[in-house]
Amino acid sequence: MPIDAGDIGSRVVIRSRLPGRIGPSGGPALTDVIGELETYDDITAVVVRRDGTRVSVPVTDVVAAKRVPKTRAGGLKIGSGDLQRICAAGWPAPVLEPLGDWMLRAAGGFTGRANSALVAGDPGLPVPEALIQVSEFYHRHGLPPRAQVVVGSAEEESLGQHAWSGIGGPRGGALVMVATLHTAPTTPGSDVAVELAGRVDERWLALYNRAGGHDPALVRSLLEGPAQVAFARIGDPPVAVGRMVVTEAWAGLSAVEVLPELRRTGMATAVVDALRQWAIGEGARWCYLQVTEGNAAALTLWRQHGYRHHHSYRYLSPSPRVER
Repeated sequence: MPIDAGDIGSRVVIRSRLPGRIGPSGGPALTDVIGELETYDDITAVVVRRDGTRVSVPVTDVVAAKRVPKTRAGGLKIGSGDLQRICAAGWPAPVLEPLGDWMLRAAGGFTGRANSALVAGDPGLPVPEALIQVSEFYHRHGLPPRAQVVVGSAEEESLGQHAWSGIGGPRGGALVMVATLHTAPTTPGSDVAVELAGRVDERWLALYNRAGGHDPALVRSLLEGPAQVAFARIGDPPVAVGRMVVTEAWAGLSAVEVLPELRRTGMATAVVDALRQWAIGEGARWCYLQVTEGNAAALTLWRQHGYRHHHSYRYLSPSPRVER
């Protein structure tokens, strides 16, 4: 067998016999499984598929096995639309209204993600009619109409044809980066104590700068909304904070903040490592995060932690003539 325990964490394909079953040629039936090699010993190889399911393959049944070359996303082959939906589940707006495959979201203006229509897939009616419903939804909630689209997608092109264009500015979109949790680079142990909790308080929110100017109850409802979520803090009052959510096999990292005078002292790394270990314990295999393209310091930090660019998205709004 050309793979062994040294390949744990790598993406592999294993072909094996199906005992007791006959294949089309009259010989034994065969099956393939592709995914990340989680464990391997002399008895069993365990592979984790991209949807998070685990497949155990008896070594005695293996016919062939090999590593699969990595993609630009580190071996992660989830589509941008599917990953966008996972991201949305990890950042749940208090007001959600489906429109076919699209999702209309409102959260009192707290973050663009929670106050834009997630446009991916089929809205279930002609696009011009769907966009009218999007605009009406946001007007009802006292918010400007916004659509979140993957850069370079068919949805971006379609909305552009109906006079929706990018809003621009530093918050006009973001990069989505991904990493495999088990194979992300580890950092030296630290004596910094990181506390994890399932809820936030006023002191945690005070350090999270995106929460400023918004209703604390609304912010809490969004941040604490998922069933599996953890909040990290160093110190009390905290000098560093962070948030991690687990949705199926995916973890989502966000809200990493450090007091300005303590940046580049290892605080952010300690928070990220603590949240990473928590997510692994909750069954997550992969992790995503979102960062603005102009945030050079954050991009450097995340690349050091093994994150790579998966896709980009931006926010679109209707032109004034469409709004009339």
